[in-house]
Amino acid sequence: MNTDRTNAVPVTVLGTGSYLPERVVTNEDIVARVPNTSAEWIESRTGIVQRRYAAPDEAASDLAVRAARAALDQAGLASDRIDFVIVSTTTGDAPIPATSSLVQRALGAHRAACFDINIACTGFVTALAVARAFVALRPETKALVIGTDVYTRFVDFEDRATSVLFGDGAGAAVVGALPGARTGAERGFLDIELVGRGDAHELIGMEAGGSRRPASAETVADGGHLLRMQGRGVKDFVLDNVPGILADLLKRCGHEATDVHHFVPHQANGRLVTELAAASGLDGAHTHLPLRHSGNIGSASVPVALDEANRSGALRDGDLVLLAGFGAGMAVGAGLLRWSAVQGGNR
Repeated sequence: MNTDRTNAVPVTVLGTGSYLPERVVTNEDIVARVPNTSAEWIESRTGIVQRRYAAPDEAASDLAVRAARAALDQAGLASDRIDFVIVSTTTGDAPIPATSSLVQRALGAHRAACFDINIACTGFVTALAVARAFVALRPETKALVIGTDVYTRFVDFEDRATSVLFGDGAGAAVVGALPGARTGAERGFLDIELVGRGDAHELIGMEAGGSRRPASAETVADGGHLLRMQGRGVKDFVLDNVPGILADLLKRCGHEATDVHHFVPHQANGRLVTELAAASGLDGAHTHLPLRHSGNIGSASVPVALDEANRSGALRDGDLVLLAGFGAGMAVGAGLLRWSAVQGGNR
């Protein structure tokens, strides 16, 4: 799905924020729980050295609130100025109510409409597309987009293919019209591409806990509430599909891979992301990989990477930034934006 709006008011990121829980879990800690592995094997196969685990009293909404406050602060925006709270998560606090409702209450964003998006690691980019559309229709709109996941509650520590990868965290972005920009200017989001491939849905899943297999003693006993992933199949899907989607997006925007200054991908696995960047012709771009200290944090991967790149000073005004989410569903979301250093100017 092409979400381009020709001649629309430029829509951009006004502020970013992220939060990683305090508890650091090293590869050595993982080895103590996962059979037939080593710290060296984990780092060489995944690029991950450590990840963060949520505290027992922390849920997805708690992490989301911390990231959201940081993004609002950077944007210079009070919570009561927010019109939409959009939360991407597959590990929300509970099936009902929406995690976004809990975030709204905690932030005091009382005027905001709120809803969740459940497309796993593609969800944050999808939420950005929705927020961009709202702002394009009504330029005074401000949307708070959050990716948050607590996957470590759902991994099988008997399965080294998944248990070594995941951590917990949240990232957020405030989305709004670019102040002072003329209509049609090449600033902010140039385009966003969303692709669904339900024919490959079996590659990643958590089969129990829904209406097909409600929670029961049997589903708990057989591990139906734990995350399962076909690693080889996922890698093949990403390398077979994502480079072409990125190339099409860039071409539609009048750009090539060599024009991209920053590549901010889903933090699936360091080796996979490196191969993806090479296959996409993005060798000259700065590929941001905070997964070395955060692990794969699902919906939070892209916004955490974006926030770290932003706060480090790596993103400069006018830089071309390519975002890419991919994962369960299967689904792919990619967004291209011309970065604008407008943070703090929207009080």
